[in-house]
Amino acid sequence: MDFEAASDDDILAVATPIMDNLMSASSEIDHARHTRDFTDRLKQIVMPDYLRAVCEKYQSEKGFFARREPVAVFRRPDSAAIVWRQYFTRAPGEFVAEMVLVYRDGRYLCDHAAVF
Repeated sequence: MDFEAASDDDILAVATPIMDNLMSASSEIDHARHTRDFTDRLKQIVMPDYLRAVCEKYQSEKGFFARREPVAVFRRPDSAAIVWRQYFTRAPGEFVAEMVLVYRDGRYLCDHAAVF
């Protein structure tokens, strides 16, 4: 995909299932599934103990991930940054979910993800 020429819908069609899996696996604290679509760089950062600690903390404070709405897609020559409005099951208000989507070795992968 030419990230700079792709439409928001085209990019979201690839990014959304990756983010859905990432969040579902995070809720279940399933490291293998959570990191399935990560770049090697990101896999080196998100180790099993780190994921467990992060998930237990946000789940105790905010609950689980609830609905998510796309806000913006930012295009770069070799990637796209996607920003969503994120809600939780227990914490009131709106949060930000973000992901950087890249294409490496014939696959679309997540090279950064965060919720804050």
